Amino acid sequence: MTSPIQLSPQDTIERGLQLAAAAGASGCVVLVSETSSANLRWANNTLTTNGAMRGSRVTVIATVGAGEGTAAGVVGRSSATDTSLQELVAAAVAAARNSDPAEDARPLVEGAVGEGWDEEPDETSVNVYAEFAPALGESLAKATKESRWLYGFADHEVVTLYVGSSTGLRLRQSLPRGFVSATGKSGDLSQSAWAGAATRDFRDIDPLAIDAELTRRLGWATRTVAVEAGRHPTVLPPAAVADLTTFLFWELDGRDAHEGRSVFSKPSGGTRIGETLFPQPVALHSDPQLAGLETLPFAVARASGGASSVFDNGLALGPTDWIRGGRLEHLMQSRFTADLTGASAVTPAIENYVLSVDGASGSTEDLVAGLDHGLLVTSLWYIRPVDQQTLLLTGLTRDGVYLVENGEVTGAVNNFRFNESPIDVLARFTAAGATVPALSREWGDDFSRTATPPLLVPDFNMSSVSQAS
Repeated sequence: MTSPIQLSPQDTIERGLQLAAAAGASGCVVLVSETSSANLRWANNTLTTNGAMRGSRVTVIATVGAGEGTAAGVVGRSSATDTSLQELVAAAVAAARNSDPAEDARPLVEGAVGEGWDEEPDETSVNVYAEFAPALGESLAKATKESRWLYGFADHEVVTLYVGSSTGLRLRQSLPRGFVSATGKSGDLSQSAWAGAATRDFRDIDPLAIDAELTRRLGWATRTVAVEAGRHPTVLPPAAVADLTTFLFWELDGRDAHEGRSVFSKPSGGTRIGETLFPQPVALHSDPQLAGLETLPFAVARASGGASSVFDNGLALGPTDWIRGGRLEHLMQSRFTADLTGASAVTPAIENYVLSVDGASGSTEDLVAGLDHGLLVTSLWYIRPVDQQTLLLTGLTRDGVYLVENGEVTGAVNNFRFNESPIDVLARFTAAGATVPALSREWGDDFSRTATPPLLVPDFNMSSVSQAS
């Protein structure tokens, strides 16, 4: 029995485009994503598992018709052989023929063969932890000696994306991404603390430094204090700020705002582009070439939505100011939604962001030193939207809420449920520090290319005491 023929990413694209043309498609885009990943896990001061995985996904976007009558069909599978690719393309063309004309139809992006197109997918392996793993072993041994417990997860992946179109576009981009999430617990398991960090290659992650921070926070927890719910002056380190502002970033959907479904909608209709949202010089910026946060320099869409369009695959991305000087400058717009909303520019989503406050400097420790009485909240979790019109979120604190008195951390306090809008937080904070790369505990597994500052919020709303631990 003949084995299925496995195709390279480039051959998959060329063959898919040929099959689509033969089936009568007016146009076609084929996306091939090759993922290589390696991970480490540890618990109870022992490395428990490590492994490496590979995965592949093929998406075919076929179009039929022309102009405003163009319809699109999108079908994806985890991988494709020569035989299954024929089925995949046939299904995409059939889906296009059975679909109504697409409202977001635009000519497919023109292009040529890009740099590195002929190269094979990049890969990672457990060798990425060559420096990290020995240092992790030292920290695990140190925790055992000091009667503490360490738990955690480290993940590294390289995604190599190939995009080919019937217009001649041929693009390849390789993206490495990694993160570590670590929890420390006291010997009796009564107290816990969390710390995390994002990276491209694990060369800049020091497990001993992470362990030192966890140890410091567990030391703060040798004294515990009960604090009632209410509005408290609260220092949010960069990771906790990222927990909130990543959700804000995802809400920058131009169509939702235009149609009155978001915090960026005007009550009278239309969007709030051009409106000053914050009294302080807050900036929210994305750029595919941000050092350390590099991401795809072209648009990729496997489905059309409010801020994206399958017709925009391969569209070049550049630096974008979403908010500048506290003023809303842009929302995420496809070519279609930019026309629909009357936006001055086409600004598709970019998979990174930097939140900053002009002129701000210093660290989380500096904000704590300036606080007479309040809280330090190191991580948030289980965050969910309550009201899209105000972007009110609810969630819980976890693994690290501390009491601050006279500029020093003096103990650990109970957990809370909070109710806050990142829009309101950015309008009310009274002090900020320097922006640094920050891993959101809530969202960092999927969206880790973020940088944020620490903030002091004078009245963060801890709506109720939580029994979560």
